[in-house]
Amino acid sequence: MNADHHIELTIITGLSGAGKSHAMAAYEDAGFFCIDNLPPQMIPAAADLFSLEGSRVERVAVVSDVRGGQYFEEIERCLNELDGKGISYRLVYLEASDSALLRRFKETRRPHPLALDGNIPEGIRREKEMLTELKHRADLGIDTSDLNIHELRAHILKNVGPEGSGEFLVTFISFGYKYGTPLDADLVFDIRFLPNPNYDPKMKMLTGMDKAVRSYVVTSEKAKIFFEKLTDLLDYLMPMYLAEGKSNLIIGVGCTGGRHRSVATAEWLADRYRKKKYHYSVITRHRDVGKE
Repeated sequence: MNADHHIELTIITGLSGAGKSHAMAAYEDAGFFCIDNLPPQMIPAAADLFSLEGSRVERVAVVSDVRGGQYFEEIERCLNELDGKGISYRLVYLEASDSALLRRFKETRRPHPLALDGNIPEGIRREKEMLTELKHRADLGIDTSDLNIHELRAHILKNVGPEGSGEFLVTFISFGYKYGTPLDADLVFDIRFLPNPNYDPKMKMLTGMDKAVRSYVVTSEKAKIFFEKLTDLLDYLMPMYLAEGKSNLIIGVGCTGGRHRSVATAEWLADRYRKKKYHYSVITRHRDVGKE
């Protein structure tokens, strides 16, 4: 099938317990459409689907591993099928030392998919043997033995983030304080003092993505003063983080329910810092917008 729409396809695989789910979350933060535990036989079909003319999906990341059972044995053939169709892809392989994997399985108390009678070391050995050829075929290998969740995320965003550019990635995440603050945020700003559209019946069922709500939130005199002071602070901090070698910055913006004010503010900030003069890669995440 000839692709009418070019997509950036990344296939994530590797050892169980090496952090593939956290890697997928990093790709999702970087703007990829992500699919977990996809059988290899479905990867070419998914690539064909997203390549159709009119598709709005440009960047896809799929995780395929031994959880697929006997279906996973077909992954080499499916990669060859992608090659035969001329569909470009990047194969990312995650691994870790036996001791690190064993420790993680003990901490989570989850069974290893290849462990017979609960013998985790034997399961690790069998999986490594099964994936030897796939490891050699990988375009990028990541050893997560000494990486925590945040370090793995930063590593992925730096090396295979938006367009593989390695640019400074800024994520504005909106949230509701009633659901807790985001644990991965580097900076958090409480904007519950801004006028609340939730009390206007015409806007209660809308979100900060809607023009009426956004205008209501960002055009008040109180908001104008706040945004001026906030952007002065961010204009100072962002280059400092970049100079220190930080590859990504997560900025949390919270209101009561995470539906109106925080969403509108995150979008306003994202629009500002997407301007070419800043040279940042900017994305937004609206964690709680659908919860009310």
